Amino acid sequence: MYSFFDTHTHLDYLQQFTGEPLAQLMQNAQIAGVQKILIVAVLQRDFKIIEKMTALYPQQLYYGLGLHPLYIKEHQAQDLDLLEQALATRSPNCTAVAEIGLERAVPELLTDELWRKQCDFFEAQLHLAKKHDLPVNMHSRKSHDQLFSFLKRIEVPKRGAVHGFAGSYDQAKRFVDLGYSIGVGGTITYERANKTRQTIAKLPLDALLLETDSPDMPVFGFQGQPNRPERVQQVFKVLCELRRETPEMIAETIWQNSLRKFA
Repeated sequence: MYSFFDTHTHLDYLQQFTGEPLAQLMQNAQIAGVQKILIVAVLQRDFKIIEKMTALYPQQLYYGLGLHPLYIKEHQAQDLDLLEQALATRSPNCTAVAEIGLERAVPELLTDELWRKQCDFFEAQLHLAKKHDLPVNMHSRKSHDQLFSFLKRIEVPKRGAVHGFAGSYDQAKRFVDLGYSIGVGGTITYERANKTRQTIAKLPLDALLLETDSPDMPVFGFQGQPNRPERVQQVFKVLCELRRETPEMIAETIWQNSLRKFA
């Protein structure tokens, strides 16, 4: 049985959504070989909940604190101060500034004012990652070129990952050349996602991470259901079909890469 690290989840939201005990969610994941899970925040009010969840399973759970661009209307300037305080007093299991990034697929978040606010919050959080020597785990929807220009300008020593990547090979390769990993999730389980599948097939294996984005980004065959960490197995299976390496090599390389990044 292979060991998997689900490097991007909202396990707190999955638990709220399904009402299942955390112990049950963890058991389901472990049966599928998911040994480690990163939980990422989207709002400042999530921070304490995620910290408490992680403390219950310190060998399996890690967490990232950050302010997600989809909620840019709700974020206040003081949330950045509270994020800084939380990072300054973080536990060893806080291994990322996440989920941060840029969102250009929602028209109402692209007014001049809100786009500027997105950029300001993203930049501030990149500087926090730099200051606290943490990697970042990033949301990028229709914003790869803009995201890249920030990462090129602001060097985050620990780098990090572009999560749930759905873009061209050239866009992915630019991130990889900067030292960032590419999060591979449910998108590749859909045959129509040809561009993303071809991209993931060609990238260097040691640049890839596995993720579910639970409860979002459902894998093929489970549409309309909340996504779960154990479905990393399905993503892995499709990845093995797309790649030339053996399943053993794919699993081991991605496991080691994930540990280096987020454990």
